[in-house]
Amino acid sequence: MARSKHPKAVLGLLYDSGALIAAERDDRRMWAIHSRALQRGVRPIIPAGCVVEAWRGARHPNLARLLEGCEIETLDETRGKRAGSLRSGVGGSVSAVDASVVEACVRRGASVATSDRSDIESLAVAAKRRVSIIDI
Repeated sequence: MARSKHPKAVLGLLYDSGALIAAERDDRRMWAIHSRALQRGVRPIIPAGCVVEAWRGARHPNLARLLEGCEIETLDETRGKRAGSLRSGVGGSVSAVDASVVEACVRRGASVATSDRSDIESLAVAAKRRVSIIDI
């Protein structure tokens, strides 16, 4: 898998739950990645399950600000089945949400900003696809 410290020109950029949590914690690196994406005309994508994992019912001003500039992708039956198939390829040790992240990356040809490189890589191997990972 390609290691990247900075997002390159890509078809898309996804944020997983770890990226959302980093934004809420006001992580400078995460905000720099987000700013560069927006400057390049890339509207980041967040699978809805990642919002579930990151939002804890309290006020989250930084996370709310990040979400405003992103596309929230729903999980429908077809995407769910694809993500489930990926997950079955690596066993039950990876989360369903991570599987939905990789499914979206593969379908959209997108990179992913994540704090969970190992699970994302395992799922990409199961998909027999290369996923560009930006470590948070």
